[in-house]
Amino acid sequence: MTSVSPKVLALLGALTLVWGTNWPLFRIALDEMPVWTFRTVVLATAVVMLLAILLVRGESFAVPKGKWPALVAASVMNIGVWNIATSLAVLYIPSGHASVLAYTMPLWVAAMGFLVFGQRLTPRLLAAIAIGAAAVVALMAPNFRDYAQAPAGLFWGLLAGFCWAVGTFIVKRTAWPGMGLSLTFWQVVICLPPIALGALLIDGLPTHWPPNWPSAKALAATLYTGAIPMAFGTATWFALVKLLPAQVAALSSIAIPIVAIVSGIVILHEPLSWLQAAAIASTVISLWLALVPGRNG
Repeated sequence: MTSVSPKVLALLGALTLVWGTNWPLFRIALDEMPVWTFRTVVLATAVVMLLAILLVRGESFAVPKGKWPALVAASVMNIGVWNIATSLAVLYIPSGHASVLAYTMPLWVAAMGFLVFGQRLTPRLLAAIAIGAAAVVALMAPNFRDYAQAPAGLFWGLLAGFCWAVGTFIVKRTAWPGMGLSLTFWQVVICLPPIALGALLIDGLPTHWPPNWPSAKALAATLYTGAIPMAFGTATWFALVKLLPAQVAALSSIAIPIVAIVSGIVILHEPLSWLQAAAIASTVISLWLALVPGRNG
């Protein structure tokens, strides 16, 4: 395994912090807004933010010839199914439980990489995956009863993680010449209309706005989610997918639920169980194995 550069480690740290701390804000916003309406506002905000950055930087919006099918497929998996499946999951189980299920993505990536693409798994990476899986199980264990009582929530949460893994491989195994931030922009643009239609059909028109607007705190959480975690976080993720092996990039995401748990403890005063503490320790070990090269390289 080759060494991971300080730049990549900085990107990983920033992404983990941004996506992890967003989960408590997600809960704050959903206390006052329907799920699909929230998702629509988040994606619309991300489109505006990404469009402004692309225009200021003078980057091209062009999609390379022959790449539209892969772009649409990546968009559906990374943005569309993720938003829809996690939204459906939280209808049946608490959103925190759904987030843990969705972050089983590294396990799906490892399985698909080995079974579908024949990618070699080194003993060090296998150990990282196994310990990372133990962290996921530790986070899931207190909620097994909820999953048994709401199998639909279990299905949609795992589907989100699986489709994110598929989308990761599509981005990783496709050449995107000349596409930088526009790769993220087009994926969000493609999925905004169907999710907005879902909001219209499922949530209906927000007839109570005005006068009963969501609070400033809920609106701020929603706009922040679109501008930073969705726009900048997603762009950072796709950059990391290009820079790192798929399994290593995927393993880096297992720290995000840990940050979400710590954020919940700090912001929402949620309790810390011994299983969560064990998951944090397992995650640290797993990331060290995946990102720090052994003595033999």
